[in-house]
Amino acid sequence: MKTNLHRLFELGQSIWCDNISRRMIESGELQRLIDAGVVGVTSNPTIFMKAITSGSDYDGRLAALLDERLDTYALYERLVLDDIADAADILRPVYDRTRGADGYVSLEVNPKLAYDTQATMAEARRLFEALARPNIFIKVPATEEGIPAIESLIGAGVNVNVTLIFGLGPYERVMQAYLAGLARLARDGGRLDRVASVASFFVSRVDTLVDKKLAARQAEGAAVDHLFGQAAIANAKFAYARFVEVFDHAGPFGALATRGARVQRPLWASTSTKDPRYSDTIYADNLVGRDTVNTLPPATLEAVLDHGNCEVTIGRDLDLARAAVDELAELGITMHAVTEQLRTEGVAAFAQSFDELLANLAGKNQRVRATV
Repeated sequence: MKTNLHRLFELGQSIWCDNISRRMIESGELQRLIDAGVVGVTSNPTIFMKAITSGSDYDGRLAALLDERLDTYALYERLVLDDIADAADILRPVYDRTRGADGYVSLEVNPKLAYDTQATMAEARRLFEALARPNIFIKVPATEEGIPAIESLIGAGVNVNVTLIFGLGPYERVMQAYLAGLARLARDGGRLDRVASVASFFVSRVDTLVDKKLAARQAEGAAVDHLFGQAAIANAKFAYARFVEVFDHAGPFGALATRGARVQRPLWASTSTKDPRYSDTIYADNLVGRDTVNTLPPATLEAVLDHGNCEVTIGRDLDLARAAVDELAELGITMHAVTEQLRTEGVAAFAQSFDELLANLAGKNQRVRATV
């Protein structure tokens, strides 16, 4: 049966699921989602923290690994790499059917390496080689130190999901790093059609921060009701407009495309609705466009399946979006300041989740050890 996800795919947008767990894999839930039109999976430290340390889904695996006396980090990797590998194998038919456009699973490098270029590159290559599957993305953050790592990894043929992009400035540098990496791969005689990348542009968190600032202005007496919930979608639409320009075949990308290079698709991330005043599909319905990906957490995914919009919307009302952003700037709320704050906070939040994951995993491992 054709679903809304299939209809979006026909419009050029791929829907991925922003969640992964052992239960999803073993229960058949992941396959159910694929049958419903999901064509990829993303993960992050927070997702793995919740999956591994809550409930008992991983207790059997932990018990089986007790004799190996692994330290907590090595134990984390064994659990996570197994999940990523199994999910990638389930998605491999999608990868084959779409000729490498979709069917990917993403794994993030240790977020504590976000400000270390060389360590990020080494970790990314190690994970990519360990998984040894073509439908793996390694997630690298769009920090200043992450940008040269992206270029180097693409140049080495490593698939990269660039994460934690909030602002247009960093997004521009991400796209240029991808193009430079492709050019390097071409010079070295590599296969450009064998490497892929997406640029994860975070959405809802922009509204969360901007709306908080607007509430403060409103308390001071400013008439700002019409600006609530406008910033995030406007920011993403501007990003898409720039994507279309950069990957126009009439420009520098054209020569790379003739050798099989793929566009670096924008991936809309952080797309769950945080404010109950807004539609539960606001960050899906308004960002439908060709050559895009939207990775949805489970609740939002089910909402899109039930009542999501299935028409291209990404290019609509750009003038109104620009006017809203200009008005925000007049109030002292600039997108540059907002997105830089969010990027810094995002790196810190993922690092904190990673620390909590390792601490909770150590405790869980001790409890499992005490029961055998």
